Amino acid sequence: MKYSAVRTTFSPGIQIAFLMLIIFMSACSNNAENTEKAGIAISFDDHFINDWYELRPLFQKYGAKVTFFVTCGDTLTTDEIAKLKQLEKDGHEIGFHGTVHGKSTELIAAVGPAKYAETELTPGLHYMKLAGFAPQSYAHPGGNHNDQVDSVLLATGFKILRDVAISRRKMFGVQLYALAPRLMDWIFYPFDQEKIVDALLIDTDAELTAEEMKEAITKAKKTGTALMLFGHQPLYSQPKNGAYGFDVAFLEKILKEAHEQKLQFYKMSELPAK
Repeated sequence: MKYSAVRTTFSPGIQIAFLMLIIFMSACSNNAENTEKAGIAISFDDHFINDWYELRPLFQKYGAKVTFFVTCGDTLTTDEIAKLKQLEKDGHEIGFHGTVHGKSTELIAAVGPAKYAETELTPGLHYMKLAGFAPQSYAHPGGNHNDQVDSVLLATGFKILRDVAISRRKMFGVQLYALAPRLMDWIFYPFDQEKIVDALLIDTDAELTAEEMKEAITKAKKTGTALMLFGHQPLYSQPKNGAYGFDVAFLEKILKEAHEQKLQFYKMSELPAK
């Protein structure tokens, strides 16, 4: 599903100025001495369970462990539950992505924290529990949240909350900025036990390149951090009829590069525990 990927709204001019400052600062940071923890944390959102399951051979080929953030738990079929359990048995993590995939900030402002939890969290988590899952990590639907939403989620017991980061932003068809992922320090987890994080979107409309991913993976290796990425539906051709997702061949390039550089593969809930 589409996403806002911003926590607060600023004018385009302020956004660009802020990003230029971050680029300048990033050039002087992340000179880690210990690279033993260097890794990559990849996650997938929504309810593309059958498609995710088909990626098992690819994950096994590179020894990858990933996180699947599931939404609409009340609609899980017996077959989907079995596939998620197999993925969990393979070593992957089953996270939670909300019950109704609503705009959390609008919902909590309209009905308050308790009703927000009753609507977006409690029902879906109940169905997940009945299916045999106990999600420890949460991905914000649409990348939409604020401090109040975060506090409710953390009080619910989630170990980590994942937001959305985008390397290119357009408005009315005009590109406002384009950042090389290696310059986006906020998508590299420094193992500081932080529970609110950002992962870079790798779907086709993000227009990322294999070279940009190689640079980002190399940075994670050199700085002893974990590069955080996410996508939606696995695609084998250009998206059609409103489909959104990532190119499977592109994902394999990322997995291969991470494997060759000997990065660890992290599940999302593992990051703050390391």
